[in-house]
Amino acid sequence: MGTTQLETVPEPKYWHLRTVLGEALDSDFAVGEVLPNERELAARFGVARATLRQALEQLELEGRLQRRRGVGTTVAPPRVGVDVSTTQHEWPGTVQDAWQAVDCTTGPAPLAVARMLEAGAGDDVHVVRRIRVTHGQSVAAELLYVPTSSVPGLSAIDAPSGPARARGVLRELQHLGLDGQDRAVELGSAGADDAKELDRLPGAPVLVVTTRYVVGGATAAVSMATYRADTCRLTFGDSGDLEISDNPPERRAS
Repeated sequence: MGTTQLETVPEPKYWHLRTVLGEALDSDFAVGEVLPNERELAARFGVARATLRQALEQLELEGRLQRRRGVGTTVAPPRVGVDVSTTQHEWPGTVQDAWQAVDCTTGPAPLAVARMLEAGAGDDVHVVRRIRVTHGQSVAAELLYVPTSSVPGLSAIDAPSGPARARGVLRELQHLGLDGQDRAVELGSAGADDAKELDRLPGAPVLVVTTRYVVGGATAAVSMATYRADTCRLTFGDSGDLEISDNPPERRAS
């Protein structure tokens, strides 16, 4: 990447620098490669370090760059596609599933989830926690709420918690005939738990995808998945189905 002096442009200087840097990322750098330090980059482009930082922060927000402790600023891998179409008819935990089971606990669901499950506020549900990893980095975290009535055969599994019990819940769900699912997406901010799981600061932008799995006309499970907004993009499958609702979605329970 050679020396480039920025000419006077009507747009903010940091935004023009962001465009120039973005083009350089495509042509001069590979995924995972570490960028030169800020002093060197600022000298190459003839800008103040404050302007450079603004451009780098914008590219990080867009998912083009990643800042890693002890490593520096690296070129980010391509964004992970999040299919939000409702044409899929698969339970979580199938062979094609990119998620990893982490834990499973049993207890009352948050009120908003209990309403979707049409369960009482104190009714126990299995809470399966999973993460999605790409290029060695967690890009999404999921809480899957499954009423005990949906998986009656789980009582034969000895593990009271942990990945083994989580996988047991997912296997039991495969025995149910899935009628369909509906899905809602909203932009949110990472809470403390999600931020820690996804290696982000609290308040970082995230995509919250809520999925309701239907069996026999009733809700058999509810998934609430939080995706890093800087590393994920929404896709709509072959059908391209997209519904715009005038009703504000319920906020995710924390």
